[in-house]
Amino acid sequence: MSIRVVVADDQELVRSGFAMILDAQPGIEVVAEAGDGAEAIAAVRRLTPDVLLLDVRMPGVDGIEAARVVCAESGCRVVMLTTFDIDEYVYDALYAGASGFLLKDVRRDDLVHAVRVVAAGDSLLAPSVTRRLVADFVRRGRPGEAAAPSPSSAAGPSHHLGVLTAREEETLRLLARGLSNAEIAAEFVVSEHTVKTHVSNVLSKLALRDRVQAVICAYEHGLVVPGDQGP
Repeated sequence: MSIRVVVADDQELVRSGFAMILDAQPGIEVVAEAGDGAEAIAAVRRLTPDVLLLDVRMPGVDGIEAARVVCAESGCRVVMLTTFDIDEYVYDALYAGASGFLLKDVRRDDLVHAVRVVAAGDSLLAPSVTRRLVADFVRRGRPGEAAAPSPSSAAGPSHHLGVLTAREEETLRLLARGLSNAEIAAEFVVSEHTVKTHVSNVLSKLALRDRVQAVICAYEHGLVVPGDQGP
């Protein structure tokens, strides 16, 4: 079955460009384009796509609110599109349930890869900028500032990290430092399949939606600290 995608951006050239690139790929079908958040929500409700590429800043219903509605109402995976590598609105997008974000100058191959990765249930956490976004967000919740909301607020009840085994806790720590499954497997000297099992257990035990929320959870619990770049 093809991966069904909706592309939402108020800039027609950007929107149509992304749609043309994706529609030309085997196994990917762009089922609709939307010019604002309201149109994106309507398209997802009507067409039940697998992935929604959603611009952060749009007139009317913006990308954050659209992401919040789509993630609450459906299993559609949301990837935010932004012009800037540090965009304050992306913080809110992560908590709204988005599975990651892409810069609008993303390379063709990376765009296609991102859609396939997200459709498969993974998240876009490899780029160091994503790690920095999460770290900066959590830093804003230090004493004297507004506390960052719990990542489990949209994913069910939260749990203390004590429910994890030592290996699962270490897996969470490495996830938060931006390591891929392959890199974690090399660190542990195990197969990627074993790492996938550890990641799945972490998400299940902590009632988290995906790797994005796992990273936020690790920062909030002090498992890693802002600025920790890992190996």
